[in-house]
Amino acid sequence: MLPSTIIALYWRNRKGQANVAANDKAMWRRVEQLRASGMFGEVIRFGISGVLTTLIYVAVYWPLTRFVFEQRHAVYAVPFAFAVAVTVGFFLHSRWSFKGHATRDADRLRHVKFVAVQASGIALNGLITWIGTAKLGYSPMVPLLPAVACATVFTFFLNRQLVFK
Repeated sequence: MLPSTIIALYWRNRKGQANVAANDKAMWRRVEQLRASGMFGEVIRFGISGVLTTLIYVAVYWPLTRFVFEQRHAVYAVPFAFAVAVTVGFFLHSRWSFKGHATRDADRLRHVKFVAVQASGIALNGLITWIGTAKLGYSPMVPLLPAVACATVFTFFLNRQLVFK
């Protein structure tokens, strides 16, 4: 290799390292902004609550799909599992995940909004479960992860904007 090529590669690599360092600084600035706004903590608390409610959801959903409903009717287990998980989730989110955010709305209105948001989540969850089991013929556990993941992300943003603002 020519010495000029080696020098050019060295400087290009240093420039790349500078870009990476600048990107790292920008990322940490964004994390600090989220932390200062309180949203970083909300996302972490929402994630922990989400894991707990997901485990509860699975604890209700799995036995129903295994012992009560046929595989192609696994979507029938979704409302039962969702109702139990949402009930637990409401108390976790209102008292912990989004603490201090629900001060503007009356409790009754907040409950109605929460139920409406969760209804949209159950619709999305049910649709993904139905497609996976009834249309594609998968085991009821296969669409579980994408259904729960999509519903979680979807309801986080709706809860943040509509219920616990």
